[in-house]
Amino acid sequence: MTPSSGGFWHILGPKRLAAFRRLKGEGKSSGKTFAVLVLGAVFWLAAYGIIYRILRYFRGVEDIGDLLAAKLLGLFLLTFLGILLLSNVITALSTFFLSRDLELLIPTPVEWEQVYLTKLTETVLHSSWMVALICVPMLVAYERVYHGGLALVLVSLGSLIPFFIICATIGSAITLLLVRIFPARRARDIFGVITVATAGGVVLMIRLLRPESLAKPEGFRSLGEFMALLRGPTSPWLPSEWAADAIMGALQRDFDPFTLVLLWSTALAVVVLGATVHQRFYASAFTRSQEGAERHTAGHRFGGSFRALSRRLGSSRSELMLKDIRVFFRDTTQWSQLILLAVLIVVYIYNIQALPLYSEGVSFFFAHIVSFLNVGLAGFVLSAIAARFVLPGISLEGPTLWLLRSSPLRARDLLWSKYWVGTAPLLVMAVILTVGTNLLLKVGPAMMALSVVTIAAITFALAALALAFGALFPLFETENMAQIPTSIGGLLYMMSAIALLGVVLFLESWPVLTIFRSRLAGTGFTPETMMVTAAGALAALLVCVAATVIPLKVALRRIESFEA
Repeated sequence: MTPSSGGFWHILGPKRLAAFRRLKGEGKSSGKTFAVLVLGAVFWLAAYGIIYRILRYFRGVEDIGDLLAAKLLGLFLLTFLGILLLSNVITALSTFFLSRDLELLIPTPVEWEQVYLTKLTETVLHSSWMVALICVPMLVAYERVYHGGLALVLVSLGSLIPFFIICATIGSAITLLLVRIFPARRARDIFGVITVATAGGVVLMIRLLRPESLAKPEGFRSLGEFMALLRGPTSPWLPSEWAADAIMGALQRDFDPFTLVLLWSTALAVVVLGATVHQRFYASAFTRSQEGAERHTAGHRFGGSFRALSRRLGSSRSELMLKDIRVFFRDTTQWSQLILLAVLIVVYIYNIQALPLYSEGVSFFFAHIVSFLNVGLAGFVLSAIAARFVLPGISLEGPTLWLLRSSPLRARDLLWSKYWVGTAPLLVMAVILTVGTNLLLKVGPAMMALSVVTIAAITFALAALALAFGALFPLFETENMAQIPTSIGGLLYMMSAIALLGVVLFLESWPVLTIFRSRLAGTGFTPETMMVTAAGALAALLVCVAATVIPLKVALRRIESFEA
């Protein structure tokens, strides 16, 4: 049977068989399967519990409770829209241009529509599965509060499927146009454009949310104006708002079929337009994607300076660290994302500064509470960064890992070089982020010291977790580095990181509350206050130490188990 006679399903055959074999192979490892199920269940339960409590609180607020719940759902889906667009642009670069099966698929007598639909399906699945999993606990919480029943399930599927298709089609079209202008293997220009577009999208999303208007309710002239803002759509021209309207309509027994018609008609129209663009430009873009990448050699000055600084680490570790640093800056798909990271950090700090913490009616203690919660937010930012830069460390070695394991190099040296290359910049960023936001919040010295020590301990633990999950779930044959953080290992790492942050914040909540009470009473630091504070901080520190040592030992054993 030729590909042309087999059609779309036949072209997907090798991918389906590879996926089934991968799942079958992972099913034989009972330990990994059990870890995946446990961590997935814990994450889902935690997400469900938080969203459920928020919705129950909203439901108890008269007049505006349902409006707040609808607005929250719209903000969730708007966030997913931005994530999906960026993910699809990156994923489409791999599926449409850098996939290994294209060298065999393109010369065969396959209709271009089949190639387009096949690669679009791969893009949708690769880029949307994690968002789909996150939607499950969110929708379950809405169902439990509003009792949507079977109608909610059907409407959610009917809304999210075209929503994912629209994002994938637009992302694939953007990638196609970019590759036609810039060669796919010269990723510097492509990802530079993607970075600028993403930064603009982040700023646009923040402006669409208009957080400053909600943070300053005194800016509304009347309750009616505030209600009108809540009733109005956040982004009426975006598919995320249409999907939110459809789901809330099913929950409130006020479903409008036009929303599903709008979603599906838009999805079909976008797919047709995307196919037209594909037919017009894909041949020339694919030809340009076969051009070689630009290569740059690193200078010797940096290598000599680094060797002098890292001499105490040993020659093996210092050379491995130097190799990883050079590879990082040679790979433009990695270092170009530092620009986006800087934009996100600036937006993060700006949002802290924009909070009306010291306006009328807001106390000094609220600023300290925000400072305490800021540790968790900073930890979440660091975990996302570690997932992008530390987690892929082992996988990026690829075939060269066989050379390293065959050499006299100890596995411990390889582990520590990967760990410190990722931990050192994370630690610097964590301290700068925490100290800078605390200075903006004008917190006291006790809270400043507690937050800095806590975020430093969390950073060591997050880097160790990322390295461990990267070693446990390596993707040595990946065609795109961007797929590694969205793999099953990346998902489990993010779940573990969020759980760690929750435990640390819970353990330190009592010491922080004790500090507030002593300040409010004007008693200062009594022996009891110092004892409670030290006990909570010590417990949180022990958790971070355990979350650092145990994953590193697991990662070491895993690296040693790789065949030499």
